[in-house]
Amino acid sequence: MSNEVYILYSKKLDGYYVGQTNNIEKRLNVHNTGGKKYTSRGIPWILIRSYKCRSRSEAVRLEMKIKIRGIRRFIEDN
Repeated sequence: MSNEVYILYSKKLDGYYVGQTNNIEKRLNVHNTGGKKYTSRGIPWILIRSYKCRSRSEAVRLEMKIKIRGIRRFIEDN
């Protein structure tokens, strides 16, 4: 399994969420079934983008870079 950074969008909240995982389908399902308290209020979440990474540490660094830049601005820049 490869590590991926993913960006989700909630139309209900008009907001984004970024995270990293090694199983994006399973993780999206967790977000959309209320398995995570933070994202449960934004259901349904739509996968907007994903970025494959060579390692978990690379994925964590990219996730932090996106959070620091701001998810919306990161998407606009890329």
